Amino acid sequence: MKRMMLANTQANFKEQTASDVWGIASAIDIYDCNPFKIRDAETIKTFVVELCDLIQMRRFGETQVVHFGEDEKVAGFSMVQLIETSLISAHFANLTNTIYLDVFSCKAYDPEVVRNFAQNYFNGHTSRINVTMRY
Repeated sequence: MKRMMLANTQANFKEQTASDVWGIASAIDIYDCNPFKIRDAETIKTFVVELCDLIQMRRFGETQVVHFGEDEKVAGFSMVQLIETSLISAHFANLTNTIYLDVFSCKAYDPEVVRNFAQNYFNGHTSRINVTMRY
């Protein structure tokens, strides 16, 4: 059922793109990830390259990965990758081993593919996804 809904979402996006949809934004929260992977900047950069290749997005510039946060609740790496059709960003929360991943693009992509790839890459146990059409 979920796969059919996402296929419909992607089909609707492609159908509406020519008329009034400007882009698609997916917000993906991935829980109980591998703590070593989310705390390694090089692993995060490699993830971005592989994700962009998978969903056929052209990267614009280098991936920015910065660690910050005085408050343990928010401490961790943040990542930004410009793509020619918009932006991919994420925050990797150390305290909870959670990833908050956002993909925004005016080029169609399958949010479920992004979720599955990211969850598997970082060994997450569960995830939530919210997809929004941007007008």
